[in-house]
Amino acid sequence: MGLGVLGVIFPLLPTTPFLLVAVWAFTRSSPQLAERIRNNRYAGPYIRDWQDNGVIPIQAKVASVSMMAAMVTYLELGTETPHWVVGMVAATLLAVAAYIVTRPSLPPG
Repeated sequence: MGLGVLGVIFPLLPTTPFLLVAVWAFTRSSPQLAERIRNNRYAGPYIRDWQDNGVIPIQAKVASVSMMAAMVTYLELGTETPHWVVGMVAATLLAVAAYIVTRPSLPPG
């Protein structure tokens, strides 16, 4: 839960995956807290969409894939990271992006 909250403050730290894990864990230990997260005004709709229907909103897909592409570009052009490391990061993020893009979508709005 704490890492999810930090993700709201720090832009490079993901929020939703940590909150999904927190809801899963709280469902077993504290169902009331799990429902509070699911009903949160900001993160709740994304959590409910994923848990109830397995969907990712289109705007979330675009944002996540764009950020991954930007980070690989920065890693390659803005740092002196060895090319093999950039290649491994790019391959990992490509696999994650493929997973995100192949999930069902909700239309915007």
